[in-house]
Amino acid sequence: MDSSAAAYPGWRDLLSFLRTWRRSPGRVGAIAPSSAALARLITSEVAAAPGRVLELGPGTGVFTRALLERGVREEDLVLVEAAPEFAALLERRFPAAQVLRADARYLPHPLSRVDSPVSAVVSGLPLRNLSRRHRLAVLLGAFGHLAVDGAFYQFTYGARFPLPRSWTDRHGFKVQRLGRVYGNLPPATVYRVTRRAASRWIGA
Repeated sequence: MDSSAAAYPGWRDLLSFLRTWRRSPGRVGAIAPSSAALARLITSEVAAAPGRVLELGPGTGVFTRALLERGVREEDLVLVEAAPEFAALLERRFPAAQVLRADARYLPHPLSRVDSPVSAVVSGLPLRNLSRRHRLAVLLGAFGHLAVDGAFYQFTYGARFPLPRSWTDRHGFKVQRLGRVYGNLPPATVYRVTRRAASRWIGA
């Protein structure tokens, strides 16, 4: 790596992102790392949630840093990353967090020696690059680890949530739009997903 990349961490992230994208564009699903504005929006409701937080597809750690800035303790983070280069970067950057080199479609049970539900799930996965069956597998797997009153946060570049309402209704999920970030490349929309029976817990 050249000296300019070493001097600017953002350049290191971009180079790591581009190398992984070149090898597996479908897995990365974006043309650039997520923006700080998107990170702020997708983590905006997590600060008040005590307990562990599960992050799916952290990549270079943009959302991870935002979670730490919100007050989540590094040791309470469980980071699930399938790309080897990203996983290695996360292990170096967040040594107190638990980094699982795993596919989010097939989450292990339990996630760790501490087999307690997580309070929130933040997903940076490119769900629209997966089949609908695999999108549902990610959602169901995440909710298998999520506390009853917890929430799943997902962003998408599309105009709608990545699963049709008939599917989410069938499984008892309530999907709500949190907002759209036009300054992201490309613009992205953030959604909150909760269990319908538990929506009252978060005032939804």
